[in-house]
Amino acid sequence: MLAGEAVVAIWNGITEEGRAEFYAWHLHEHMPERVGIPGFRRGRRYIAADAATFPEFFTLYETDTLQVLQGQDYANRLNAPTPWTRSATSHFRDTFRSLARVLESRGPGMGGAILTVRYDIEEPDSLLPIIRAAAEAHRVTGAHLCVADRAASGVKTAEAQGRTDIGEPPAQFLMIEATDAAALADLAPDDALLAAGATQITRGTYILEYTRTKTAWD
Repeated sequence: MLAGEAVVAIWNGITEEGRAEFYAWHLHEHMPERVGIPGFRRGRRYIAADAATFPEFFTLYETDTLQVLQGQDYANRLNAPTPWTRSATSHFRDTFRSLARVLESRGPGMGGAILTVRYDIEEPDSLLPIIRAAAEAHRVTGAHLCVADRAASGVKTAEAQGRTDIGEPPAQFLMIEATDAAALADLAPDDALLAAGATQITRGTYILEYTRTKTAWD
């Protein structure tokens, strides 16, 4: 299961010239800063498992509640980006960010690989059978269904000012975790999602690179 009732999910690419800075910033400033915010429990970063997965990186932050993501502590960070943040994010490409509540979360824990599926749907509950079935699949460690808070996801902050890489926030998405990428290959297939009413489906399979748990941040 996820560590809280809400998440920040971020998909992004990076320019080649910004790659080294991205890794240094993300490891040594950004993730410690974010996980240090009250109510943030855990952060993870993933990299694409194959050439078909786009954009290249997926970052997930788990929080106590959605109210944490609507609160002043998080807003203060978003509206006071460090110089390093401005420099690193200037190399971002194809960024999609969603603040979402967790509608369903099942499974014993984290996995080394994760499938993310972004989509639009009128009735998010219609995908619950797909998530519950995936949670029972071989080598699956977790299956989660998330619904974005459109207003919170769309708030303009100082950190986003002047950036042209940011796309429309995903309205809904699911995540399935497993011990390895091969275990995810046949789960939540497009035909099942389409039959349940999903549209604009975007899939990606990612491998875990780094996990950051709760830490102090000054």
